[in-house]
Amino acid sequence: MPGDTIRGDGRGRRALILVENLSVPFDRRVWQECTTLRDAGWTVHVICPQGSKRDTEPEAEIDGVRIHRYPLRAATGGPAGYLREYGSALWHTARLARRVGPVDVVHACNPPDLLFLPALWLKRRGARFVFDQHDLVPELYLSRFGRGEDLLYRAVCALERMTYRAADVVLATNESYRDVAVRRGGRRPEDVFVVRSAPQTDRFQPVPPEPELKQGKPHLLCYLGVMGPQDGVDYALRALAKLRDELGRTDWHAVFVGAGDAFDAMVELSGRLGLGDQVRFTGRVPDADLVRYLSTADVCLSPDPRNPLNDVSTMNKVLEYMAMGRPIVSFDLKEARVSAGDAAVYAPANDEAAFAKLIALLLDDPDQRARMGRTGQERITGRLSWRNSQKQLLAAYAAACGDRAAAPADGPARTGGDSTIER
Repeated sequence: MPGDTIRGDGRGRRALILVENLSVPFDRRVWQECTTLRDAGWTVHVICPQGSKRDTEPEAEIDGVRIHRYPLRAATGGPAGYLREYGSALWHTARLARRVGPVDVVHACNPPDLLFLPALWLKRRGARFVFDQHDLVPELYLSRFGRGEDLLYRAVCALERMTYRAADVVLATNESYRDVAVRRGGRRPEDVFVVRSAPQTDRFQPVPPEPELKQGKPHLLCYLGVMGPQDGVDYALRALAKLRDELGRTDWHAVFVGAGDAFDAMVELSGRLGLGDQVRFTGRVPDADLVRYLSTADVCLSPDPRNPLNDVSTMNKVLEYMAMGRPIVSFDLKEARVSAGDAAVYAPANDEAAFAKLIALLLDDPDQRARMGRTGQERITGRLSWRNSQKQLLAAYAAACGDRAAAPADGPARTGGDSTIER
């Protein structure tokens, strides 16, 4: 039976990673996990949706990782749309899991908290279950819909509890998520491993700035990330309107890189605020263009408002700004301070006027910008590097397979694939 043989590494073992939220390797965290496991000797399979513009092939083998993709239409039209999306995803996941065959570990990444269902089927066939909690779904629901007493909220809480209960070990993206797994999920502390997301530093190497990207202005502001209802792009745009109208600053151009559910609404809001001439929305861009924008940016924006999810979540854009040596303006969130420290300045939560004033402060102080940039890069190459996360990931797999003591003291450094734009 899979999982019966205990070894100190992944040689001869098979892992199946389940993803519903993004395609792979577009999902950067999942791809880093795949390549880490591959380098430790695991045979790695992934089941995920097909992308719309990339990752479109139903089957692919990339750098030794075997990827099985299925067609999936994103939810529209409220709860019925989510039921259709998730029902389709579960059916395809189960179908493809049968094709993959027996595995030693099934590794399910949320959202949604539904992938424990195919994971339980595989557990009954001898696999161990690793739950990779990318998001706190109850907090995500509250942040999007603000309703804590309705049936759907109670349902997502119940699904989270069932996922925790089914898992052999839990991967948390930060200490706040780990605390939730222990306190709310009832997990033993020794069964919860903090595997932080981290930028691939070889993919985030600064290049010479390109002044033409500033569109004739002295300064460039940059936002990088998903544009969903909870991501605060609207806060950033209103802050930029205040920077122009209340502080009289027109010496900047801003670029917003990324896409998401709120993209069209944010373009429309930018027009209503009269920012059309000073703000550009690029959509998703190749890595090379992303690096060009970040290398030229004077200040980077992390406008995630305080809500039940954002306060305890690690924002990938913050880590990527830091890897590129860019100073950051953020709202004062618990995990933003844990990640960025002195690489950011912090406005009181959701205070757009204060956010605008901090942008102006940094635009006027190139020495502080340079100090903050160096601080960010030092934090990324030190305690926030993917090498540290590799060790935790391999320790979690060793624990899931019953050979915790054999977890490697140091993980492999080789990774592959492209970076992505995420929260």
